[in-house]
Amino acid sequence: MASRQKTAFLVSFEPEGKEVTVAAGTLLVDAAARAGLLIDTPCGGQGRCGRCLVQVLSGDVSHRESPHLSQEQMEQGWVLSCTARVKGDLRISVPPQKERERLAVEATTSSRTALPFQCYFPLLPAVRQVPLKLQPPSLDDSTADAQRLTHALAQKDMNGVTVELPLLQRLSQELRSSEWQVTPVLDVSGGTRMIDLYPGRHRSALLGIAVDIGTTNVMAELVDLRSGRSIEQISARNRQILRGEDVISRIIFSEKGGLEELHRLVVETVNELVAQLGHRHRFQPREVQDMVVAGNTTMSHLLLGIPPKSIRQEPYAPTATSFPRVKAGELGIDINPLAGVYCLPAVAAYVGGDITAGILSSCLYSSEKLTLFLDVGTNGEIVLGNQEWMTTCACSAGPSFEGAGVQHGMRAVPGAIEEVRINSKTLEPTLRVIGDKPPEGICGSGMISVGAELMLTGVIDRSGRIQVEDVRRRMGKASRARIGEHGPEFVLAWAGESGTKQDIVITGVDIGNIIRTKGAIYAGIAVMLRSLGIEMADVEQVFIGGDFGQHINVEGAIQIGLLPDLPWDRFSFLGNTSLSGAYHALISRQARAQAEDVVGMLTYFELIAEPSFMDEFSAALFLPHTNMGLFPSLKAEMEKG
Repeated sequence: MASRQKTAFLVSFEPEGKEVTVAAGTLLVDAAARAGLLIDTPCGGQGRCGRCLVQVLSGDVSHRESPHLSQEQMEQGWVLSCTARVKGDLRISVPPQKERERLAVEATTSSRTALPFQCYFPLLPAVRQVPLKLQPPSLDDSTADAQRLTHALAQKDMNGVTVELPLLQRLSQELRSSEWQVTPVLDVSGGTRMIDLYPGRHRSALLGIAVDIGTTNVMAELVDLRSGRSIEQISARNRQILRGEDVISRIIFSEKGGLEELHRLVVETVNELVAQLGHRHRFQPREVQDMVVAGNTTMSHLLLGIPPKSIRQEPYAPTATSFPRVKAGELGIDINPLAGVYCLPAVAAYVGGDITAGILSSCLYSSEKLTLFLDVGTNGEIVLGNQEWMTTCACSAGPSFEGAGVQHGMRAVPGAIEEVRINSKTLEPTLRVIGDKPPEGICGSGMISVGAELMLTGVIDRSGRIQVEDVRRRMGKASRARIGEHGPEFVLAWAGESGTKQDIVITGVDIGNIIRTKGAIYAGIAVMLRSLGIEMADVEQVFIGGDFGQHINVEGAIQIGLLPDLPWDRFSFLGNTSLSGAYHALISRQARAQAEDVVGMLTYFELIAEPSFMDEFSAALFLPHTNMGLFPSLKAEMEKG
C-alpha cells in the first residue's frame, strides 16, 4: 500500500523554543505568527525590504532569489520569512529585530561595493621634503645662498631645482636663523620647484587635498602624502548654485559678466572646506602642499577662470580639455600659495575630469569585461568599453539625485533618509536614516527607493501621479496622501517624527524630477548601445558612481527604470569615483600619467546630435518604461501581484 504524503510539518523557533504545526507551503512569517512570534515586515510581506531575515538551522524551505541576501548569507541558511515556504520539518533561528536590520543592510551593501579586481597605484606623490645640513659661507666659500641650497639638493639627486621668488625673498634669514639646517619642500611634478622651506629637520605630516567639484556639491579629502592615508572627507554645497542649478545656467551667467563671480564662489567653497579640515586636524592652510581637482568640464573652466561660453554652443568645443598645473595662489585657493593645483583632464564639453577620475579609480581601462560605467549626478555621464576600447557620452540628468530640485532633498549626510519601505497593505512607510537620527530630508538613494515603493504599492501610477483619492480610501483618516502647497504629496515623516519639526514629504513635482533624471540616463544608455550594435544583455558588468550615501538598492533602481534589467550580481556601486580618482592622482604621479592615457583611449559620442535620443527619452518617462518588455523580471513580479 503506498504511503500517504505528509502535508503538515513541525516548525520550531529558536531561541524562544516555540513550536507550531503548519501545512506545507505556509510562509515562515505566518508560521511564526501562529507560534506567537511577530516578525516585522515593513514592505507588507512583498520581499522588498529584507527586514524579516531568519536562519534555517535544519530542514528545507522553498524561497526565491533576493537582492536582500548576500551569497554568504544564503550559504549560511538565511531566508526572507515573508517569501520562504515550509517544505518539511524545520528548526528556525529568529534574531532580534535590530540584528535583522543590520543583516539586511549588510546584504545590500557588501556584495555590490567591492570591485571584481584591485586597482593599485604606487605611493609616488608630486611633493616631497628633503632635510638638509648646509655648510655656512666663509671667506673661502662665498657661494650665494640659493646656489648653496641647490648644490646640496643636487648631491641628493635633486637636480635643476628652481627656487620660487617668495622663497628667495626670505631665504637668507631662514638659513641663518636655523643655523643652516633646513627642510625644503619640493614639487617634483615636471620640473622641480622648491615651494616651501622649514627650519630644522622638519618631519611633520606632508599634506595634500583631493577635491571633487560637482555642480551641486563639493567634496574634499585630506591626505597624508607620506603614507597615502586618507585622514578625512568632508563636503559642502557648491556656492555657485546661487547662480544656477545646472552648468548651462551658469555658463549663461558667466556670459553676462559673471565669470569672475562664479570663479570666486567655487574658490570660496573649496577654501571653506580647507578651513574646516584645518580646524579639525590642527594645521595651517599653508601646510597643504598639493591639490588635485576633478570636475566636469564647465566646473574646471570656472575654477581656472576660463570662459566656458563655447561649451554650450554648437559644435560644443570647450576652450581646453587638458589644463596647466597652476599655483594655488594664482587661483586664490588658501593653501601654500606656491603649491601646485592639478586638474584632471576632460574628454569633451560634457565629459569632464570627473569621468576621467572615475575610469581611473575603477580601473575600467584595464578590464577584460564589457563594462558600463555610469556617473549619476547633475550631468549623467556614460562610458562603455573595456581595456581595448571605450566610448563615452553625456546627458543632462538634473540635480535631483544630488538633493537639489526636490523639496526636502539633501546630501547623503546624517539625517538623510536613504531607504524607504512602504507596507503594501497599510501604506505606512518605514525609513532608514543615515546616522540613525530623526529624518531631516531625503538623499539620492532614498529617492530611488521611494520612487520604486510608491509605484509598487500603487501610491503613484506609472506616469508618477500621486493617487490621492485612492490612498485616502485605503488609509482612511490617517491618509498620508494630500494636496499640499505644491500640489499632491505623500508624507514620509510627520513633524513630530522629523528632525526639522516639519512634515517631510515627497511631492508630485519631486517625482516628476526623479522620473526625468532616470529617463535621461536610461535613454542615453539605450542610444549608445544601439549605435554600437550591442545588446543590453551583452554588458558583463555595470559600475555606478555618484555620491548616493551608504548604498543603493539594485532592485529599486531597476524598478524605476534607472538601471537596465540585468542580473543583480553584475552591478557594483563604487561611491564617489570622482573624488577617489582625484585621491589616486594626489598620491601617485603614475596615476596622473594614466589619467592622461585614459583620455587618449576614449571616443566621444555626441548624444545631443543623435535624432533618436528624444524618442528614447520620452519612452523612458514612465515607471519603469513604456516598454515593459525591457524589464522582464519586474513585469513578471507585477503580474504575480
